[in-house]
Amino acid sequence: MDDEHAQLVREAVSSDNAGRSTLAASWCRSALHHGLDPAKGPAADRLDASRLALARGAREDLIRHAGAVLDRVAGTLVRSGRCILLTDADSLILEERMTEGDRDMFDRARLVAGECWSEAAEGTNGIGTCLADEKPVIIHRDQHFLSANVQVSCHGVPIYDAGGSLVGALDVSTNRYDHDADTASLIVSVLVDAAQEVERLLFGAAYRDCRIVHLDGEDGAGTNGSALVAVDRDDLVIGANRSARRRSLLARVSTRDAVPVADILGTSEDDPLAAAERRVLRQALARSRGNVAAAARHLGIGRATFYRRMARAGLD
Repeated sequence: MDDEHAQLVREAVSSDNAGRSTLAASWCRSALHHGLDPAKGPAADRLDASRLALARGAREDLIRHAGAVLDRVAGTLVRSGRCILLTDADSLILEERMTEGDRDMFDRARLVAGECWSEAAEGTNGIGTCLADEKPVIIHRDQHFLSANVQVSCHGVPIYDAGGSLVGALDVSTNRYDHDADTASLIVSVLVDAAQEVERLLFGAAYRDCRIVHLDGEDGAGTNGSALVAVDRDDLVIGANRSARRRSLLARVSTRDAVPVADILGTSEDDPLAAAERRVLRQALARSRGNVAAAARHLGIGRATFYRRMARAGLD
């Protein structure tokens, strides 16, 4: 069976149709770019405890924010013959959730913390290919590049950090023979939601001192999740997630290259200074529950001055 699979992969790579699908393109990368042989097993290079601890330390934020999400999803998806994994952007498995009865089996399959599942090391697989293509993938048994990996089916979804860069992936792997296309689609849907939840947590942590604004519209739809921006105390957008950066105004946004939130929301005023003064007056009135004298004291101006500025701003 292994020889048959290896021969099938070699024929597909050399075919004129190679590269016309995501799977074929990944097989070609595995063979032609990474120089892998589908009949040979991967080089065994599981990290020892000390090297794994260093790798986990480098991704402490990702592990911390993803932990509760992993636990919740594991409660839904992890059954006999199925595990969920968290990796870094280099396809190194950092965290795992599986039943104790399956641990030895997944250990033999190298689906445990410390193993690297990059395309360069393993060829086509759920983790490495979703990170290489930057999109969710399903790699069913014999769709793997290496014959050694055809005993499992894998579902990978990439995770992006607060700046829109790849930071890791979520993967569900299974050796169940009753695993069908409908189940695979359901698993990927759950993983996409979980990845988006992790991304929201990472974004909120990165901009904990800002207001987080969800942008509506088609740019925030689909598998990329909600478009999020971070707005500072001066109403400047200083951060945006991957979905938000698809908008031209936000492609390069940063603290040093900020964008007024009014420009993003389409609410720019003809007279921004007058609009700013109006906001300050209204906020002072809101804090004092409409008491003009108290609002004036809060702003450090006289009551008569406050009334004049109210009139100028068109406030009753």
